[in-house]
Amino acid sequence: MLKPLPIFDPRTVPVVQGLASEGLLPPADHRLTPHGLRRLFASPPVWKPELLQEKKFADRAPAQAAVLLPLVMREQLTLILTQRTLNLSTHSGQIALPGGKLDPHDASATAAALRETHEEIGLSPERVEVLGTLPVYVTGTAFTVTPVVGLVQPGFVLQPNPHEVNDVFEVPLAFLMNPLHHRRHAGVYEGVVREWYSIPYQDGVHERFIWGATAGMLRNFYRMLSA
Repeated sequence: MLKPLPIFDPRTVPVVQGLASEGLLPPADHRLTPHGLRRLFASPPVWKPELLQEKKFADRAPAQAAVLLPLVMREQLTLILTQRTLNLSTHSGQIALPGGKLDPHDASATAAALRETHEEIGLSPERVEVLGTLPVYVTGTAFTVTPVVGLVQPGFVLQPNPHEVNDVFEVPLAFLMNPLHHRRHAGVYEGVVREWYSIPYQDGVHERFIWGATAGMLRNFYRMLSA
């Protein structure tokens, strides 16, 4: 029997003061453009991911997964994110990147990310220009996740799967890549100190509380863009 995952409100977990931004600066403006990103992935800089593996929350069989970082080519790049429904077995209700587990017929993690994104929110793979991947990220729920970065042609009409997605929204990439918006949290669960990042975003009347694995992968993306 799988051990149940902890239930808690991540907003209430204390923020570790003074450790999130660490005097870091946002990436250069040209890096936050389609041209800049194409050049970056064509000739990646030397950089080191900050976060690669979370401490385990439960004993469950490992699974390979892939997510897409869909960057919409508007006047300023935006990132498409989803709010997961409450009925899902893992990461229910959380803000996430579209994606999911690899199927046996998927040719690669990139193929899985594109397929899952299409199934999840209705974004056609033909609209996505894949740039490359970020280092794999292992979640506390035993998913080994490959983040795939892609540019998206605007003009799409999304069709979220109501069984998986409660909401879909966009956040400016410049906001997400500003380390002053990154918060580091630390809390104790069963005697183990666990730490993660959050990136709260005020979207009109909604606070989009981006945290955990999604925030961790975005933090790694920041590290690449600022290298």
